[in-house]
Amino acid sequence: MTDALERALASLDVRAGSTRRHTLPAGGDIVLPAGSTTLVYLLSGEITGDLALGSGCEVDAPTGDGRPVSGRRTLLAGDAAMSLGCRRLVLSSQSGAEVIVVTAEITPSEIVASLPGTVLVTGFARLEPAAAALAGNLGPRPDGLACERPGDTVVCRSMIRSVLLSAVRAWASTGAWPAPIADPFLARVAAAVEADPGHDWTIDHLASLAAMSRTVFVERFRDAMGRSPAGYVTEVRIREAQRRLDAGASVSEVSRALGYASDEGFRRAFRRHTGIAPSAWRARALTA
Repeated sequence: MTDALERALASLDVRAGSTRRHTLPAGGDIVLPAGSTTLVYLLSGEITGDLALGSGCEVDAPTGDGRPVSGRRTLLAGDAAMSLGCRRLVLSSQSGAEVIVVTAEITPSEIVASLPGTVLVTGFARLEPAAAALAGNLGPRPDGLACERPGDTVVCRSMIRSVLLSAVRAWASTGAWPAPIADPFLARVAAAVEADPGHDWTIDHLASLAAMSRTVFVERFRDAMGRSPAGYVTEVRIREAQRRLDAGASVSEVSRALGYASDEGFRRAFRRHTGIAPSAWRARALTA
């Protein structure tokens, strides 16, 4: 796994919603609604869904190979699917099935934006046995007995996050993310920023690394990366800030390490990109 992927997964903000265990009879179905991120793990039986053209990616766990898919696809026991809610998806079973369905909210980020609408992971249980074991224990138990131990809500949230992260990692491990930068000069710039996000990166400095004039560099960078060089530097810094805050670093420590002139400037940048204050992000990470 690349350093970039490790940082992206560490900064992925997942908030658990509902968890349900469904027993589908022969001919039964479940609906994954539009507008909601949903994870489905198949405990037994089979389910089939019809994916829109160009909306899905299938990851083969034993090989790690991934490919775009569309049309009718069938999942078997031990497989998983993650829908970002781009469209309503109906999953039906011909012979019956038992599935775990988890809803969640994922804060928009670079890796989330690059995900296809639906990710199918065949052989998820073999690729991520620990996450699959956790998934099998989500939701009400088959015997109907409830577990009322203290801390269950926190434990369940951690389990859901682990399963969702594993599904994202399975997709990303195919090499689909991050998309390779074709221009070797721009790739050199991106690598330098990733390696030292706290450096005082000026446009002139970045342009010199790319061996281009300032004007040409800014234009080519925006065309290739979809954002300005300054926007990219800020994006990398915020990802690193999320990782450090998750690890328990203080807001002031992170602000200084990432080259911000003041804590207030860092707070404004962090809130603008994530929607919450860095102190709130840190507190939520420490209590998750």
